[in-house]
Amino acid sequence: MNEKNTNKLKILNDPIYGFITIPNALIYDLIEHPYFQRLRRISQMGLSHLVYPGAHHTRFHHALGCMHLMQKTVRILKFKGVEISDEEANALYIAILLHDIGHGPFSHALEQSIATGIHHETISLKFMEALNEEFKGKLTLAITIFRGDYNRKFFYQLIASQLDMDRLDYLKRDSFYTGVSEGNINSERLITMLNVKNDDLVVEEKGIYSVEKFIVARRLMYWQVYLHKTGLGAEKLLEKVLLRAKELVFEGAKLPASKAFNYFLINQISEENFNSATLKIFAKLDDYDVLASIKEWISNKDLILSKLSENLINRKLPKVELQNHPFTKEEIESVKKHLKKTFNLNDDEVNYLVYSGKISNQAYDSTKSTIKLVFKNGDVKDVIEASDHLNIQALSKPVNKYYLCYPKK
Repeated sequence: MNEKNTNKLKILNDPIYGFITIPNALIYDLIEHPYFQRLRRISQMGLSHLVYPGAHHTRFHHALGCMHLMQKTVRILKFKGVEISDEEANALYIAILLHDIGHGPFSHALEQSIATGIHHETISLKFMEALNEEFKGKLTLAITIFRGDYNRKFFYQLIASQLDMDRLDYLKRDSFYTGVSEGNINSERLITMLNVKNDDLVVEEKGIYSVEKFIVARRLMYWQVYLHKTGLGAEKLLEKVLLRAKELVFEGAKLPASKAFNYFLINQISEENFNSATLKIFAKLDDYDVLASIKEWISNKDLILSKLSENLINRKLPKVELQNHPFTKEEIESVKKHLKKTFNLNDDEVNYLVYSGKISNQAYDSTKSTIKLVFKNGDVKDVIEASDHLNIQALSKPVNKYYLCYPKK
């Protein structure tokens, strides 16, 4: 088909918001680009489907949802008299559309094991810069906003803050696909209540209850979904599989893996060596590479890699104990000692089966860019100060829990 005759003003059907409109040809071309299409093969919630079977939606889904919410926000703010040019609006759509493009497969587990030297946000920026070159500088303003370098502060707050389009979409979307209704926030009302005061993103005072609900929903989603102990056990198990694979490769073993995945197994990845060639290889890496390799590793002669891989693929997840205080050295050593004796393991091997750590949940961080409410008299207050909801103050403090993982049998 002739490129010029392609209709690029598409309408997509989304289960959360109904119809989503692609606003122009540039955004259509960015969505069609292989770098963005890769997000169809990256799960939004990693291994959460092992707990909530419906949680199979992708980062592609989420990015489009964020763009849709940004379009609504721009319309509302312009209606309220905030001046936003067409060029600025388009840059906001591009920045939020591409904000997660740097996520790898099972992003958090990957960052803890294979690509430890670089954060996904840095990779997102590298993708945006590569696309900017390809699209002859049309992403320059979007990149400036994404970096937080644009002279209008509230633009950056729409992309990355405690009440940004990213959070407004993922809470609603993840709640829908997991079936955990406690996370179902009213993003429509929150957006309708947004305004700008002194170059700061603010919520009008009558939106205070929607903000309170949003903060409470975030807390519930973290404990019930993102930090669910079975999901945590699955993610830590995946981390251990990848760490063991990397260790064996470093010792000279050859493991079956796709070209792209193999590159990240055999190389130490850091921000310094993550160049344009690395980016092109990373752009070919997705969930399918990792899962296909792990299925192959079940038959590997290394007992630890084989067993961990089999456990992950067949959902034989570790037992996870959670408590409010750290596990003692004696408690951990006791579990290790029993396993070493039962399976004749050495210290290095048993560390792949028994591990502990800390998880933290802070629904609202009052030390970061805060959620501000604007009152009819023009006063601006932090939501903690403005709210008579005692929980909101409590939710601004981090809550730590400690976990211990070990095989069930």
